[in-house]
Amino acid sequence: MRDTTRTEPTGPATRTTRDLTRAAVSGWLGTAMEFMDFQLYSLAAAIVFNKIFFPDVSPAIGLIAAMATYGVGYVARLAGAVYFGRMGDRIGRKKVLFLTILLMGASTTLIGALPTYATIGILAPILLVVLRLVQGFGAGAEIAGATVMLAEYAPAKRRGLVASLVSLGTNSGTLAASGLWAILLAVLSDEQLLAWGWRLPFLLSFALMIFAVWLRRNLKESPVFEERPDVVDGVAMSRTEVESALTESARTTSSPEKKQASVLEAGIRQRKGKAFFLALGLRFGQAGNSGLIQTFLVGYIATNLHADRAVPTDAIVYGSLLGFATVPLIGLLGDRFGRRPMYVALTLLTMAFAFPMMLLITSGSTPALMLGMVLGLNVGVLGLFSLESVTMAELFGSRTRFTQLALSKEIGGILATAVGPVIAASLTAVTGSWWPIAAMLVVYSLITLVSAFLAPETRGRDLVRLEDAV
Repeated sequence: MRDTTRTEPTGPATRTTRDLTRAAVSGWLGTAMEFMDFQLYSLAAAIVFNKIFFPDVSPAIGLIAAMATYGVGYVARLAGAVYFGRMGDRIGRKKVLFLTILLMGASTTLIGALPTYATIGILAPILLVVLRLVQGFGAGAEIAGATVMLAEYAPAKRRGLVASLVSLGTNSGTLAASGLWAILLAVLSDEQLLAWGWRLPFLLSFALMIFAVWLRRNLKESPVFEERPDVVDGVAMSRTEVESALTESARTTSSPEKKQASVLEAGIRQRKGKAFFLALGLRFGQAGNSGLIQTFLVGYIATNLHADRAVPTDAIVYGSLLGFATVPLIGLLGDRFGRRPMYVALTLLTMAFAFPMMLLITSGSTPALMLGMVLGLNVGVLGLFSLESVTMAELFGSRTRFTQLALSKEIGGILATAVGPVIAASLTAVTGSWWPIAAMLVVYSLITLVSAFLAPETRGRDLVRLEDAV
């Protein structure tokens, strides 16, 4: 058995400004890559995949099939969250983030090299699903790991701002993917796009992967992980080892060892669950709104409203550009006023805007459509994501932070983001109307509003503590 004795915790290990900058860039870039990969796929699913991988069905059924294929990645994300989350809590954040970036980058590049249905028949969508599963397995812990790393690196008074860089990564990835698709739609004919143009964004992601891998090889471990009282020689003690340490401490009269034992006991005796379900509820609004606005509406506008396919992708580009101001602003306001007040404000705004947004989108006016999507994206998706990046990390104790954060994100993703577009496609097909989309936005946001009321204020919490905030 390992020697599990250690000195009394003295707070987070120090990191230089250069270390913090490198961690911030790494978190931003990895998350940007994750969301670029997924946005590339979601836009391709909405615009071309129903034609090149599911050509033998009606346009409506093809869209549903493409969205379902988009959704299977979220099932794999859950498996990745469990596997890599536990690994990250056990051996550190850095090693896991290195592995996840490799899996995501390789699978995304290979999607761009896939043969189509016209070439190999049914094997084409099968291979697409396989790569989507691999991509999701790696992505399942990427954003959780980046969120944990940045939150654990950041000074407490600026944690909301620094952690919001993860959200800027999602924004950057969405912008890059949407920008690439906007260019393709503008310069290529339909025949060129279907023949070879759709492959270019996936193949170009390889260069970004190489840079991200290089950056993470030189990243230092999270200072909070190193200062955890249950980490010895870079590896967390198992529950058996913690129990043994507690038993041994009962036989000693040493004050430092008694104090360490009380810290360890607080971390492993606490009943888990409350923080997890609150985090799941906080995640639900952002994830559900994202799936509807950034994924489903793109296909809905092109297929059901018969608008030019470039219009919704251009709207996402403009919304993502505005998000570079929205995300850090919400992070700063969260540091100033607290997480709960900002959650309440944003969810109420989203609920109030849901039906007006859809009226703008379906008005027949291109400027009105773009305005509705831009505002909906910034308030109901990017603003909530900025808060989520820090609040969920603060809710959990350091011993299981990576695992619980990854699981709450991915379960929320499966329940809302992955399933939502399929439900929306089905409901709009049955009703022949847009109102189910607005209703789903209200329901998703209401779940987050209730969770925000029930959650404790976590601003400034000591992240080295092993136990959850509730």
